[in-house]
Amino acid sequence: MDYSPSESTHRSSCVKLYLCSNPEDSVVERRALRESVFPRLREHCRQTLGLDVRVIDPFESSDPSRWPDEIIRQQLIKECRESSAGPFLLALVGHQYGTASLPAQVEVSEYQLLLQESQQTGVCTHELERVYQRDENSIPPSYCLSPAHRHACCPQQAELQEEEEVNTKAKEDELRKVFQTTVSLCVHSGLMSPERAQSYCRSALDADLRFALDGRPDNDIIIRCLVYIHKVVNAKGASEKRQTNSQLQPQSEAATFDLKTTPTDEQLFSELCDSFLPGLITSSQLLVYTTATECDPRHGYTTARRRGYAESLCQQVYSDLEGLIDCVNVSETSEDSQLGDALAREQAEQEELCDILSRFYDVIRAEEEEVRAYVVQSKQQRPLMVTGGPCTGKAVLMAHCAQQIKSWLPDCDPVVITYFCNLSIDPSPKHLLLSLCYQIASRYHCTSTATRQDSQDLSAIACTDPRGPNAGSRKPDVCLSELQERLSSLLSLMPSTKQPLVLILDGLDHIENSFGPQIIRSLPSPLPPCVKLILTVSSNQTQILQAIAPQSARHCASEDSGKESGYVCVPLGLVDRKQCVKMLTSLLSSSGRRVTSGQQALVNQALTSCRLTLYARLLHLHTSLWHSDSDVTESSLPDGVHSSISALLDHLEQKHGSSIVGRSVSYVTLSRTGLTEAELADLLSSDDEVLSEYVQRDERPSSNMRVPQVDVERLLLDLRRFLIRRTVAGSHVLFWVSRHFKLVVAKRYLGCHEAKQEIHSAMVDYFSGRWACGNAKPLLVNQKSGPNKDTTQMETYIDRQPSSQPFVFASSSKEVGRVNLRKVLELPHHLHESNKWEELEHGLLMSLEFHQAMVRAGLLGDLVARLESEERSSHSRFSRERALMASILKSSSCFLQSSPLQLPTVMETSLLSYVEVFPSLKPYVRDIRQDRRKRGSGLGVVLCPAPSSVPSIQCNGKTRQVSLREAAGTECGVVAEVMDDGTAWFWKGSGCDVGKLSLTCEQEELKFAGVKSSRQFMLLSTQCDKLFLWDVTGPEMFLRLKDPLKTEFHLQPKQQTLNKIEGFVACQKKLFMWWKGESVVSVFDVSSETLTHFQCQSSVTCLVCSSNGFYTYCGQEEGTVSIFDTNTSSLLGTCSNSNHNAVTLMILCENEWELACVETTGNVTLWDVAAKTQPPTLVKESFTGDKSDILNTDYSDESHTLLMCQSHRVTLWDTGDWELWDQFLAPQGRAFTYAVLSQDGHLFLALLDTCPLVLVWRVSTGECVLSLEAAKQPRTLLRMDSDVVCVAHDGCLTVWDSEAIDTAGAAQRMGCGVKDVVVEQTGEWFYTTDGSEAVWRWRLETGLPIASFLHHGPVEKLRLSPDNIHLVTLSAEEIYVWQTETGQNILRMSGSRATDVLITPNSNFGVSISDRRLSRVWKLAHGGIVCSIHLHLSDAQVSPESTFLIGRCRGDLLAASLWSGSISKRFSCVANSEHVVAFHTLSEHPDFVVVMAASGAVYTWKVAEETVCRHFQLPHMFHCQMQGFQMSSDGNYALLSTDGDSINLLDLSHVRLCSFKAEGPIIKACLDKTGCYAAYLSRPTTLERCCVCSLHARPVLTVVRLADGKRIGSVCLSKNPLTLVACKRQRVFVGFEDGSVGVYCISDVMINGEESVRCRDHLNGQLRQCPFDRAPFRWIPLANPNITWP
Repeated sequence: MDYSPSESTHRSSCVKLYLCSNPEDSVVERRALRESVFPRLREHCRQTLGLDVRVIDPFESSDPSRWPDEIIRQQLIKECRESSAGPFLLALVGHQYGTASLPAQVEVSEYQLLLQESQQTGVCTHELERVYQRDENSIPPSYCLSPAHRHACCPQQAELQEEEEVNTKAKEDELRKVFQTTVSLCVHSGLMSPERAQSYCRSALDADLRFALDGRPDNDIIIRCLVYIHKVVNAKGASEKRQTNSQLQPQSEAATFDLKTTPTDEQLFSELCDSFLPGLITSSQLLVYTTATECDPRHGYTTARRRGYAESLCQQVYSDLEGLIDCVNVSETSEDSQLGDALAREQAEQEELCDILSRFYDVIRAEEEEVRAYVVQSKQQRPLMVTGGPCTGKAVLMAHCAQQIKSWLPDCDPVVITYFCNLSIDPSPKHLLLSLCYQIASRYHCTSTATRQDSQDLSAIACTDPRGPNAGSRKPDVCLSELQERLSSLLSLMPSTKQPLVLILDGLDHIENSFGPQIIRSLPSPLPPCVKLILTVSSNQTQILQAIAPQSARHCASEDSGKESGYVCVPLGLVDRKQCVKMLTSLLSSSGRRVTSGQQALVNQALTSCRLTLYARLLHLHTSLWHSDSDVTESSLPDGVHSSISALLDHLEQKHGSSIVGRSVSYVTLSRTGLTEAELADLLSSDDEVLSEYVQRDERPSSNMRVPQVDVERLLLDLRRFLIRRTVAGSHVLFWVSRHFKLVVAKRYLGCHEAKQEIHSAMVDYFSGRWACGNAKPLLVNQKSGPNKDTTQMETYIDRQPSSQPFVFASSSKEVGRVNLRKVLELPHHLHESNKWEELEHGLLMSLEFHQAMVRAGLLGDLVARLESEERSSHSRFSRERALMASILKSSSCFLQSSPLQLPTVMETSLLSYVEVFPSLKPYVRDIRQDRRKRGSGLGVVLCPAPSSVPSIQCNGKTRQVSLREAAGTECGVVAEVMDDGTAWFWKGSGCDVGKLSLTCEQEELKFAGVKSSRQFMLLSTQCDKLFLWDVTGPEMFLRLKDPLKTEFHLQPKQQTLNKIEGFVACQKKLFMWWKGESVVSVFDVSSETLTHFQCQSSVTCLVCSSNGFYTYCGQEEGTVSIFDTNTSSLLGTCSNSNHNAVTLMILCENEWELACVETTGNVTLWDVAAKTQPPTLVKESFTGDKSDILNTDYSDESHTLLMCQSHRVTLWDTGDWELWDQFLAPQGRAFTYAVLSQDGHLFLALLDTCPLVLVWRVSTGECVLSLEAAKQPRTLLRMDSDVVCVAHDGCLTVWDSEAIDTAGAAQRMGCGVKDVVVEQTGEWFYTTDGSEAVWRWRLETGLPIASFLHHGPVEKLRLSPDNIHLVTLSAEEIYVWQTETGQNILRMSGSRATDVLITPNSNFGVSISDRRLSRVWKLAHGGIVCSIHLHLSDAQVSPESTFLIGRCRGDLLAASLWSGSISKRFSCVANSEHVVAFHTLSEHPDFVVVMAASGAVYTWKVAEETVCRHFQLPHMFHCQMQGFQMSSDGNYALLSTDGDSINLLDLSHVRLCSFKAEGPIIKACLDKTGCYAAYLSRPTTLERCCVCSLHARPVLTVVRLADGKRIGSVCLSKNPLTLVACKRQRVFVGFEDGSVGVYCISDVMINGEESVRCRDHLNGQLRQCPFDRAPFRWIPLANPNITWP
């Protein structure tokens, strides 16, 4: 079984080149290619095509003893031809032919003929007979060259002394002469054909070329082979020729006959270059390049000339190979595997895996017929269980049966889905169910021609539609129970009699954490009609077998089958020995080997003891090494699979070296998804232990060095029958055919933890690219130094030349590079296994590049799972940050799966508001901006608008079928829940999952009744009146509290009245507990475990202790408060409120020794309790007049605020003076159900009935500023030290960070929607108005409003002088002039009746426009009137030179002088009788005005000279709107109108019309003044199917470059926009309807290479102050107008 993918339908992911050359004549050329061409080519192919490049140079070693023989070389050529995704042969033909090597094998008849003929002519053959040994095990029987004369590859065996090397070479030359002489004699005698004789005389170059090219089909040669011929004239200089002639010796006696019958090297070389290769050029279009070099006859082929040729050869080879590879792969390369869905890739991988495994089916099993019978039986609704021991071939049988099912069911079109759990890259149960749901849905969608009525809601079930635009989109946080429901629904809905479903799950017992039984139980039972389920498990996995049995109990009971089992069982036994022998014989024959009869007896004996097909395959490898004269015994064969694998490794170590073998199998074994052959070669080259074997003794290694690729290939050839080459994430990786290879390798090489960690660390270095891109790695080498030649260790740095490992390959030919899926899949696994937690968390999980790669690879769900992972949470320093990012990704999952390239924008807009809360997120945001600059274009966020919601940091949404009974939380963040079914669940904080609490008493599991909390303690009560105390800060130990006054029982809860604990308080290591309806308080001393009691007058409702624990205050049902001495349990005094209402809360202020008692109706009574021996005295009593009960209370000691929640209102009290502070009424028709204060008391959070949101109000303004999305319908809220937890009715928890809520709630926004934004010329300050009495001045650098300019009425217009000194506003027909720096209102002018106000470009004058009275021109400094304009000019503009007011009047365009007020210029289309509909002045061309007429005519009007030029006529569909008409300052571009989803532009510089299409209807559009960009707001019209996020429905801000129409970037806005302004400094301002402002920056390398975003680090002090203290400074206007116009 070869691992070659020649039969595979999947394209190879590697270009594998065989470098064919004469080793003696190409050393310089090959070295030059190896150092300068092949590394560049490899990076080019990885970057642009996603392909690896491997070049196999069989003669790379300088030691000839390590060169492979001809048989091995032919295997390598065949492998390259079959597996290369492009060219496979690169041949260098120099000016020397090369010497022929001794044949490795000669058939017996031919060998004997050679010996006989030689002996008859007197040629001595003793040496020949000595080196060749007869082997009857070869097919056909042959004489084989002894191993001592074959080339070795083991580095340790190649360390011969110099003299031994010379002697060996001399002997080989003599043997070669004898052999060729013998061949010549046979040809001379007519006993051998000349053609056959030539095969013995051919050099390695000739033989390899002919094997690769001769007789091959054209498609194996066309654009797959490159040959370079270099002819050298006068290669030998004069001195070299004389030396050669002097060395000529007379021929021996045996060679004195005529040898013209055998060709010389020159003749063979000529025939190769002049006949064979040119023939292929004509017949098969072989690419052959010929170069001739004529040398000086005196000097010959000098070193300089050779180097020159090598340099030109390198340039030519790189260019040619690049072109060939690109040409072959350009049509096959697509981005589907990059931007597609990971589940779609896995489906193809599982199908390929099934095809690969089915090829191992060499022995026909009787069990196959039983499987066939089950499949064809239509009424069988039980699953089929195939059981068997290890290595019995369960997976192979299932793969084979899957291939046969269609032939078993010829009358229908079955859908066959196989899933090999043991070979899945993700063995989790969630992934298995997700993959099965996807495959079932996609297979039925692809095969059905019409949509069935039953599958109308398939998208909601499977969350996937392979044909739709949202293929593969799904919720990344889908839970296991939901997936189980989906799978059950799919199995019930999709299969039919015409398309039955056969589902094969192999290795279910290998699912992690023993989830196999749980998956079995999730399957419907009995199986739906037309569904067949086949499972394979090991015989000893009784858990899975027991899980299936009860599944079909009812089904079996209804049948008269007589069987109790809920499944059909097919035990898979051992294979018959004869079949194993037959299989082994076939394998040996296919490899040209056999065994003798004596050896066969030993084989039969071994196969009798172990009748497994895998064992037979391993025996094939062992027996193929036997010769007919091998001395074999019973101990020669290992006795089992594991022993055979160990023996195989022993053989490989002896052949190849222990280091390279041990490391190779270790790397493959510990990889997560397998390794590509290129990765394995890189890892071996980076391994010091392996590379040191290749360093020549006592020689300094070169600066760049690698393990020869040919050595890796030879090792893989020997392992090819036990390594699967399968496709994972688009790459062909090597994977063990059986998990038992992993077990043996782990025991042999990875027995200790340190060994495993070393391998994982090496793979971390490789996949992180630590030693790539020229980073040399140190290597310790032994060198002799000094006069005594002492051996010392020296550290030398060597560039191992591994592949670069970016997360995304930056392709020069494509805007979107390829994702490095190999790094994405492998690096996190090895970081985890090597315990590199810091690098895993901060360097990977919080890396933008990793997030981008995961999302673009369709692994969004895996990314979320990794971010939320609780494993090793003790090592996590950024669990909250990771949880926040996971929450954002989940909420945006639908959008990101359809638009993965939008990830940086989504994350920037979502995270920017919280970087001050989570400072460790700043590098992430910084990376987003650097990535945008690197890409050269994009739209970034400078100022994020005030958030409308806050992402949760945890959501434990496991569905439970029971309701919540009670929940409690400790101050340190632990939450406990008790459900109606008596179960208790705990959540221990961020990064942890919800865990179930299980306590037993007298071998019975306890059922819980309730839970209370106080400080760090949890008190759990059971349904049998037992109490358990847990200190959550310590170990998970539960202390049972026994109260002698309380009786415990063991009867059913319904038979007794439960003593429900009402509450407890922890103080000074004492616990104070009270029960519902009882007047006794129990005091438990934790340190001494003693119990005392207090007796009150009536039922206790609440309790409070002094901080030192000396005094206890007990509130009671009838409004009484009893004061006790804690130590003596004596009653000190009592007090009671006047209404005798129950006390629900008490607050003790020890500074004043005042006790505040809150009644159930909200009344507050304040008592002075300073005198401990006297009764408390009444200080004050406050009555609310409300009769409704309080639902809950919350108290903040830091902010001195008490919150009382009633159904119709939330009341806030100032506990400093106990005055009612404020109250908030519930929205009409709604009622409050729960409310809590925020962390700092500036906000409160509340729940409304039937509302799925948690609403947040700002206390100071009464605004509802946030709405938090909970996973399920909320029931209660818990406020912790750093978290706010929402507990749903089914116990689901949603957690938010308290500081994040405070930050979002404190974000500054105006009271109403922003109606106008005005930006200063510098872009650092801007002003906003919302139509109220205030105008806010914002500082962009801080993102905060600095000042608020107040008015006596709503602001209608807002203008800023060009010099940024004056701000002019229009409010209630009054004009206000402000100084921007001082905030002083210098002018307040009344009587203007103005509807608009303008400022001249020179900043000296203001112009008030009135449609009812005179328009006036006045001085900005003091308000003095310059002149009045009598006519009303609509849409008026001031000319750039501040000389005219230009506006429309009765269809004409008029220019009024700003000095006299008279109309001095007029533009009128009298001849055409058409009206002016739009116009615009040009600041860069102050003399001209662009005019648009109603007919579509475009004019330019030179105002001073009153000349008009008509340019062209607009088509009628491009109508112009004055409201939206805008022009750039240079006059090049004009925005004419917006029409639906189109923006119509006029390019005056090129006299053309442009129309841009948006994603939906355009809300607003604008041009920036420079004329570079157009910005527009649009709203998508169609939502993606199965959309689970709101991003698809949100408005989108998009910026387009006008010069070429290219989209610079887009941002999904979080709320509805009202205002859009683009300023000169490449910034876009958006005002929103909630009063917030967003500022976005344009990054465009074509216009300006730098993104204008400043670092705010120097503002940390200002930003870190309390966000609620950042209110803008209020500037008061003049009390009365100081100027009044008549």
